[in-house]
Amino acid sequence: MSESIVPFPDAIHWFEYSSDVPPEVVDWLLEMGSMTRRFEQHCAKVSVTPQREGFISREELSDEEAAQLPPSERYWLREVVLFGDEVPWLLGRTVIPVETLTGPDHALVDLGTLPLGRYLFSGNQLSRDYIHLGQQAKHWARRSRLRLSDKPLLLTEIFLTASPVYQSSNKAETGKA
Repeated sequence: MSESIVPFPDAIHWFEYSSDVPPEVVDWLLEMGSMTRRFEQHCAKVSVTPQREGFISREELSDEEAAQLPPSERYWLREVVLFGDEVPWLLGRTVIPVETLTGPDHALVDLGTLPLGRYLFSGNQLSRDYIHLGQQAKHWARRSRLRLSDKPLLLTEIFLTASPVYQSSNKAETGKA
């Protein structure tokens, strides 16, 4: 399970309006709290498998990512698969300017198998600038610029087919048949 399940972050179509996304999906994508905590309501155990971690240069960011973050000499990149009861539910890609990794927030480079949400929503001075909604092939996605003590990081999440995000829309489709 250590290989990427979906190409990341290529070919995400970002929507201009949330009305372009089904309401039952919007409810998930606009979650302002911890997605890890929300997932925990739908399974016995949430776990994370890191796919790629390390410092990258600005040239290694996509143009869209670079436009969302301030210039920096280096960025910490973390790509993970998040599982609910050992079923892959989400691909996560976090890009963090090195300037954000100061003081206690340097711990972001050592998360390992700890879900990002456990760190971010554990009493840190966290705010969210925005959430963009998108779609990659048949998978829903969201992108958030978060701030820890007013220092930015970019989080992109792609919700995989088995994710509970699709449970309510699958029920709605089944009900229409």
